[in-house]
Amino acid sequence: MLQKSLRRSFSAPSVSPFCVAHLGFLIQATLVVVLLSCSAAAQISPGPLARAHQSLNGSANCTTCHKLSAGQPTFRCLECHTEIAARLNAHKGLHATYGLEKGSSQGCVKCHSDHNGEDFPIVKWNPNAFDHKQTGYTLEGKHAGLTCNKCHSADHVVGPERGLIKVKDLSKTFLSIPQNCATCHKDPHQGRLGTNCQQCHNFTDWKSVATIKEFDHSKTRYPLTGQHLQVKCEKCHTAGTDGKPRYAGLPFGQCTDCHNDVHHGSFKQTCQTCHTTAGWKKITTGLTQNFDHSKTKYPLQGKHAQVECVQCHAGGDFKKALVFDKCVSCHKPDPHGGQFAKRADQGECAACHTVEGFKPSKFTVKEHAESAYPLKGGHARLECAQCHIPKGKETLYKIKFQACTDCHKDRHATQFAAAPYLNQCEKCHTLDGYKPSTFSLARHKETKFVLTGGHLAVVCADCHKNSIPVEDKFTAIYKWQDLNCVSCHADPHKGQFAERMRKAGADGKPAGCEACHSTKSWKELQKFDHSKTDFPLIGTHRATACIDCHKPPNMETKLINVDFKAAPTKCEDCHEDIHGKQFAKNGTTSCVECHNSTKWKPSLFDHEKRTAFPLQGAHQKTRCAQCHNLTQWVNGKQVLFYKPTPKNCEACHGPAPKKHA
Repeated sequence: MLQKSLRRSFSAPSVSPFCVAHLGFLIQATLVVVLLSCSAAAQISPGPLARAHQSLNGSANCTTCHKLSAGQPTFRCLECHTEIAARLNAHKGLHATYGLEKGSSQGCVKCHSDHNGEDFPIVKWNPNAFDHKQTGYTLEGKHAGLTCNKCHSADHVVGPERGLIKVKDLSKTFLSIPQNCATCHKDPHQGRLGTNCQQCHNFTDWKSVATIKEFDHSKTRYPLTGQHLQVKCEKCHTAGTDGKPRYAGLPFGQCTDCHNDVHHGSFKQTCQTCHTTAGWKKITTGLTQNFDHSKTKYPLQGKHAQVECVQCHAGGDFKKALVFDKCVSCHKPDPHGGQFAKRADQGECAACHTVEGFKPSKFTVKEHAESAYPLKGGHARLECAQCHIPKGKETLYKIKFQACTDCHKDRHATQFAAAPYLNQCEKCHTLDGYKPSTFSLARHKETKFVLTGGHLAVVCADCHKNSIPVEDKFTAIYKWQDLNCVSCHADPHKGQFAERMRKAGADGKPAGCEACHSTKSWKELQKFDHSKTDFPLIGTHRATACIDCHKPPNMETKLINVDFKAAPTKCEDCHEDIHGKQFAKNGTTSCVECHNSTKWKPSLFDHEKRTAFPLQGAHQKTRCAQCHNLTQWVNGKQVLFYKPTPKNCEACHGPAPKKHA
């Protein structure tokens, strides 16, 4: 049953070769455990072996591939496949890239499973999708387009590993193919240039010959120096009559053996008099014995000494007279486009530059002071290119400078473009630096928002925050449509006083937060009149702290999150019933029947109207406690109870004295 199930799994199109191999390994391991745990008579094969292993069919041959073990199944693949074992030990080839445990066959069954039938392919792979780089030899250039049998053929299997290969038909093996070029290609040089073809050739084009790396030309009669080292071999070693490159018998005594005389006989000296192999354009002026340019009417100095002769002597004509009184005689056209032509020297280059180099210019801050725009403050520290933007010949040196905005972008997003500022940066800034600004507290009085109270101590950036996008940056807000407190301050009361804040203040504008607060201090609430609320504060309530009635949520100690409209308005909502509910009606004790907010004591209780015992005579001056002294414990507190109170005289005064006879 297991064998049939496995075959069905192999036929499923969605199962990958790796999954099949892994499933085969699990089934094999299970069957081996079953075989080892059963008696010898009960041992059976889990399935027929593949065609390559047909000679090992039968239960008598199990130990040829499997090691007896009571634990995890173990295998002996490498004991038979010694050619693979040898490559693993040498860390060569495809199998060496899989990180297999040295000397162990346990990893083999992850890809190669058996006991699945004679026709089951132990090795499954797609040649078209195979990455040859995994073998340690990357196919490059024209090698990448070759079919496998172009290299992997019986003729190319060499070396001592040939005898280790178990496959009888060597055209079906991929082992023991040397990686040197001579394995597949004939050596047209017959060993004269060594065995390393890659020192001259590449995998892309055989005819693209590179400079020889290992061949030492210095040991020949013509050592290569300078630029000759970069010349391709075929440039000098041209084909002979036999069509093959010549490596002997080539003339090299004079430069003209290979090079044409570009001076057409103008100089009697040899080429070496002025030139070296370091480069044709590198002239040995001043170092030769026959020609010294310093003895001419124009000695070469500075950068001129590095200029190629043909740049001045066009076409190599050294007999033609040259004009050299001014720089512009040679340096044409004017790289500055005539921007300095009106100067007294008519823009002579030497006024700003030297023969040592075009840069740096001699025109410094000192010379700039004589121009129409002297550099002062921070401008004196600028690089020239920061104002005169480099654009090659299009660079401008005559630029606008009447207004700061001729060079500087408006960093305030046109907030000061209108009167009275008109984007005149100098009204707030100086040449010494953009910061600090010259806009002071005194000048803030000139604005529509005069700073008073606590606002005087606020840092500018706390109100003027960077929140307006300007290109890839942000600039601060300096002008607001609405200057109410809520422009900067969030309403901590969440609109509870919105109606009060909308009412006009002294200036005719909505009062906002100043309906209750002032800029002097947030806690200063003199403007808030509690008498205009639904609960005027009278009596001792005037001395009560706000937080005692307006309780903050969550045990907070500040009034920020208080719901002011939820404050109680009845005595019993704030004050505890100290009478133990003896005066309660429907569960509620109404304090106002006996007390008011002016004073808790004395009580307003009318003994004449509310009791059955009017106080008359001497009783009017009697203290309450002399009659009402009954106490009881209520919720852990001792409470004075007014009922029952005796009404009989003897209950308070004792029995009447007996009359004497």
